[in-house]
Amino acid sequence: MKKTTILLLLLSIIAITFISCSEEEKTFSKLDDLDNAIIGAMTGSTGEHLSLTRFPDATTKSFDDIMDGIAALISGQIDAVITAYPTALNVVKRNNNLTIISEPVDYENTAIAVKKGNEELLNSVNKIIDKFKADGTFDDLKRRWLKKDLSPYETVEIILPKEGEVLRIGTSATREPFCFVDENRNVTGHDGEFALRIARELNRPIQFVDMKFSALIPALQSGKIDMIVAGMTATEERAKSVNFTTSYFQNSQVMIVRISEIRHLEKPTSLQRTINDFKNKRIGVLLGSTHDTYALNNLKEATVFQYKTPPEIVLAVKTGKVDAAIYTTETLNEIFKKEPNLELIGDTLFAVPVAMGFNKKNNKLKNEFNKFLEEIKQNGVYDNMINRWIIEGRQEMPNVPNEKRKGVLTVGIVSDKGLPYAIVKDNRVIGLDIEFVERFAAYLGKELKLSDMEFGSLIIAAVSNKIDMIASTLMITEERKKQVDFSEPYTKLGASLFALKQIQEVESKSFFEDTFIEDIAESFHSNIIQENRYLLILDGLQTTIIISILATIFGTILGGLICFMRMSKRSYLLIVSKVYISILRGTPVLVVLMIIFYVVFASVDIDPVFVAVIAFGLNFAAYVSEMFRTGIESIDKGQTEAGIAIGFTKVKTFIYIILPQAVRRILPVYKGEMISLVKMTSIVGYIAVQDLTKASDIIRSRTFDAFFPLIMVAVLYFLISWLLMLSLGYIERKSNPKLSRR
Repeated sequence: MKKTTILLLLLSIIAITFISCSEEEKTFSKLDDLDNAIIGAMTGSTGEHLSLTRFPDATTKSFDDIMDGIAALISGQIDAVITAYPTALNVVKRNNNLTIISEPVDYENTAIAVKKGNEELLNSVNKIIDKFKADGTFDDLKRRWLKKDLSPYETVEIILPKEGEVLRIGTSATREPFCFVDENRNVTGHDGEFALRIARELNRPIQFVDMKFSALIPALQSGKIDMIVAGMTATEERAKSVNFTTSYFQNSQVMIVRISEIRHLEKPTSLQRTINDFKNKRIGVLLGSTHDTYALNNLKEATVFQYKTPPEIVLAVKTGKVDAAIYTTETLNEIFKKEPNLELIGDTLFAVPVAMGFNKKNNKLKNEFNKFLEEIKQNGVYDNMINRWIIEGRQEMPNVPNEKRKGVLTVGIVSDKGLPYAIVKDNRVIGLDIEFVERFAAYLGKELKLSDMEFGSLIIAAVSNKIDMIASTLMITEERKKQVDFSEPYTKLGASLFALKQIQEVESKSFFEDTFIEDIAESFHSNIIQENRYLLILDGLQTTIIISILATIFGTILGGLICFMRMSKRSYLLIVSKVYISILRGTPVLVVLMIIFYVVFASVDIDPVFVAVIAFGLNFAAYVSEMFRTGIESIDKGQTEAGIAIGFTKVKTFIYIILPQAVRRILPVYKGEMISLVKMTSIVGYIAVQDLTKASDIIRSRTFDAFFPLIMVAVLYFLISWLLMLSLGYIERKSNPKLSRR
């Protein structure tokens, strides 16, 4: 018998091992692989509908916000997340272990939703959309907000009137880059700026109402908001409830999946890799660069992928779109400081002198630059620049005085070239190349105008006189000499191959070098310090405390009244109190909250915080009233009779004899119910209240860090509850003579 049991146990262990191995080896590279997968989608989104209809055999799990789905994907609870492409792109930029399946699930039209019957507003917004399409506003919005890299967003100031009828915009500000909360706690993003521009066209002040995506249409129908600007897809089902404007954005739904570890395991086991290991692999290069030419001439067996910007190359390597890429060695050394999972492969491939590029007919400007370069080399400025930007790696632009009286110098640059040459920092382009042209413009006495463009367009712009010169680490080649003239070289650049580190080394590094404290410190900085996100937490904490305290006071007073009715001998009061208690105790508090906000106060412009106080107070009263009744009825009736016998009235007998004893008996239970009330306030985000939980949602939507914001919020809720327990414990001791003597 024992042998049989042991054998069955061993077989079970083997079976479990095989099952777990097979689950670990699941890989998703195309949509057909997801037929039996577990797919996450946002509640009420078109992605949720597509997941249910396109993948009927798959299991669809719904989440209130995209970051909840991403957290589940990263932790392995689900296999994929379906969402809009711009949102997906933002996710994979911030998560190296995630990628997008290239085949879209479906295409869709994004539009603004307006309440049915409001034809005037609908027509006005349609005219604005047509205007923005014609004047290039949408192209500019797309360029600045739907970026493929992590460089800072370019924002513009939009001045709105301070008086007039407020335009209430419903949005879900956890969907970067469409709509999110910036470091100044303002709603921004592609749709955020679009809404501001609409308000300016309508000459109305604006109010953003941030709520759960699934709550937007009910809010619009009940008149709580005037329109929805939240990257919402115009569907036939939604069109039954709201009116949609003409489409302002062509979107697609895509799948986000984890990058399979199998791909890493297929790499050579040796940690020392060379370019020979990548001769038949996928190689990324910058379009039109010397790296492009080198790859085509020397890596003929490889598949070369050409990208328009340097960040696209790095992202392609990180997400597994290419196996390796070629880029400037000096810039890669800076990139590796922020991307520890990347490494150089082998030695430098080649080194080429770099110079400024000029139109062949503009010898005067070229000669002036050569003279300027010679002067700064002699007076020590050149050495100081090289030392600061390349050797020390500093990121500070000096103040260069410039009279700006002799015209304009237009210089073509690539702002995301990378340090030490050119990056955008604090909405300003900085770097070695930028300091060169700033000093050169000051040398000429001209105002500097930077023309930011793709690298492949620089030479064409110089040839056609769209720019005066090129300042973008332009490597000198014979082919380029046929089109533009070069200045004297100002530095020399190497080119190197780089790729993701092998999994063995990554694991070794994370195990031995990355400590728990360092991870916590990094999470603390990105979730709390960066962009002053702690202010969101403080605001949310304040809102949570206000709702909790006011709801407790209101609920306690109302509970006392309900208790009086419940103990009344008048039948109608007794019936009303019983019905009230039964309904409130049997209805989820979230349903009560939404009914009060969207139904009871549908036509009333009321602060959602006040609605939350009412809803939680009503719910609290139903439970407190029964506590009061139980506590009072637990006191022997003889005490009431004794009080009356010694000359007390019924009221005084209750106040001085019955109530103190009842309070002592109900306080322990009352304390627990009050703590439950505090925790229940975490759902107020459904009615556009930014409480503690909503603040963490906003932060997670920017950082996609599932651990730290949630743990931080849990700790804060615990501290609130702990302080309340201490306060009520003090009252309990004061009300009980036996405890107060201890």
